[in-house]
Amino acid sequence: MYEALSLAQIQAARQRIAPCVRRTPLTPSATLSERLRTNVYVKLELFQKTGSFKVRGAFNKALSLRPEERGRGLVGVSGGNHAQAVAYVARALGLKALLLMPESTPRNYVDATRGYGAEVKFAANASAAFAAVSEYEKDGWAYIHPFDDLLVMAGQGTAGLEILEDAPQVTDVIVSIGGGGFMGGVATAIKSLKPAVRVWGVETEGADCMSKSLAAGQIVTLDTIASVARTLGAPSPTERTLEMAKRLLESVTVVPDREAVAAMKLILERMKVLTEPAASCTLAAAERLKDNFSSERHVVLVFCGGNISCEDFARIQSMV
Repeated sequence: MYEALSLAQIQAARQRIAPCVRRTPLTPSATLSERLRTNVYVKLELFQKTGSFKVRGAFNKALSLRPEERGRGLVGVSGGNHAQAVAYVARALGLKALLLMPESTPRNYVDATRGYGAEVKFAANASAAFAAVSEYEKDGWAYIHPFDDLLVMAGQGTAGLEILEDAPQVTDVIVSIGGGGFMGGVATAIKSLKPAVRVWGVETEGADCMSKSLAAGQIVTLDTIASVARTLGAPSPTERTLEMAKRLLESVTVVPDREAVAAMKLILERMKVLTEPAASCTLAAAERLKDNFSSERHVVLVFCGGNISCEDFARIQSMV
């Protein structure tokens, strides 16, 4: 059995990482409130260092390692935001970083990761990258898992503490799911302090390992990630994150890419914020869930990242 994530671990993470991360803003949106006929707020986590929530968990894990545990440096597996976070954290702490990335990783993620000073090695796909990491651990590298690590989850959960402080009236939170670490951390923080708050999970079609696993009652591994929401591209959840989804979420809404892209355009045009589809899908899900939200509810959409290249942004416009 695995240890469950606790509120105390998230609170300890907050103290540990506070000097290293940004406290991102949470703001009401009149446009989205009118559109969804409820009270809508957005947590602008895309303004976090490196453009996503991932540095919260990476810093918490790295700062918790004893000097001898850091070994040759930090190694991670990622086709997106986690890679940049591990590279950034390593540079901030004076460590080396090595990232294993799928060959299909968009160039902007590769360039940004290298820009923070990390070495990048490619694998055929995400599953192959995960399979290869154990050899680097044996060689003395400290592995920072992208989601299934209590210290990583605790770091991600600090965003949930901020939501409760900035919107104490919150009744609903909508959060994206990749492998489930961010969802698990945020939901644990929120449900521990305010159990009545409903947490809703979101995936996009083609990056929907959690909803498929929930439906099957066991872990389902995707052969490929077919969604434009590349940063939701975990091939599968883990036993821990699957159990957290069962226990903490109201449901998981799966939206097609075109709805996530349409939401991204609306957010850009009306709120002047450029999200990535892995973040804008929370608005697409809110549109599908709006019958659950009355005028008395207070709904927070978490915009978890904004790392989309100009080329990808231009390319996916034709989807809507």
